[in-house]
Amino acid sequence: MSKGTHDYQSDPRNETIRISVDGELQLRHEARVSVFDSGFVLGDGIWEGLRLHDGGLPFLDQHLDRLYEGARAIDLDIGLSREQLTQRIVDTLRANGMQSDVHIRLMVTRGVKATPHQDPRFVIGAATIVIIPEYKQPLPATVEQGIRLFTVHVRRGAPDVQDPKLNSHSKLNCILACIQAQKAGYDEALMLDPHGFVATCNSTHFFIVRRGEVWTSTGDYCLGGITRANVIRLCRAHGIPVFEKNFSLTEVYGAEEAFVTGTFAGVVPACEIDGRTMGDGKRGPMVARLQQLYMELVRTESRLEPRV
Repeated sequence: MSKGTHDYQSDPRNETIRISVDGELQLRHEARVSVFDSGFVLGDGIWEGLRLHDGGLPFLDQHLDRLYEGARAIDLDIGLSREQLTQRIVDTLRANGMQSDVHIRLMVTRGVKATPHQDPRFVIGAATIVIIPEYKQPLPATVEQGIRLFTVHVRRGAPDVQDPKLNSHSKLNCILACIQAQKAGYDEALMLDPHGFVATCNSTHFFIVRRGEVWTSTGDYCLGGITRANVIRLCRAHGIPVFEKNFSLTEVYGAEEAFVTGTFAGVVPACEIDGRTMGDGKRGPMVARLQQLYMELVRTESRLEPRV
């Protein structure tokens, strides 16, 4: 069994990477944040996952839009402008001599607290900003043969409980969903919304293909996915019927193809869902086409500024 969309081969170069902690470059085994940091104490923070491809950062503006929107939503002052934060990312990559096949985790928390307490007024410093770049590529077998999904009991919540639009450090509901799927012997969790319709996966976005049409959820109960939005855009640009709509597990089980999307692995087929084989159990023609279109878009985006 594969380990899902995050399955990757370890790269020995990652043992000597330097991580940016509040602008200071630290070796991997020395990088630290305070035990009083808001992210550690309460999961009070926001984050983004980025890719470095051929010296470029595809879709960087979309990721920064989501990061700064999330910061405003939780009343967090990042303390750096978009330009300053972008330069810090570029400087970190250059310091590591990186050019491609890199996944970057950008994390911003509310900062260090005087005491463990949820009240933001107990913060005694600026926001904590950590940038972790790692050489990380999905295994070709995962991209070609796909992953197996299991529908879990954990639901995606309504925005008046914990808004799923926030890419926050508080991911416990997704972690619980992931645990349930893995305990059942699957790679990732398929999650329903409060009404029983299909919402998303625990760490990726979910699509099905029915009679030449691409379907995904309304998006009401999932993160505003960057790759998800780009796949929808590609479908529309290339004459592929695409719909954001409510649909049930019955319609999932009857689909010809299924796939998931995410920044790390791009477009990945879902070959099995709840014990049902999707199509012939391997990558279908629509998924193959969308993978090609998406990689062409990544290459185009990677040529834009900033360059590493």
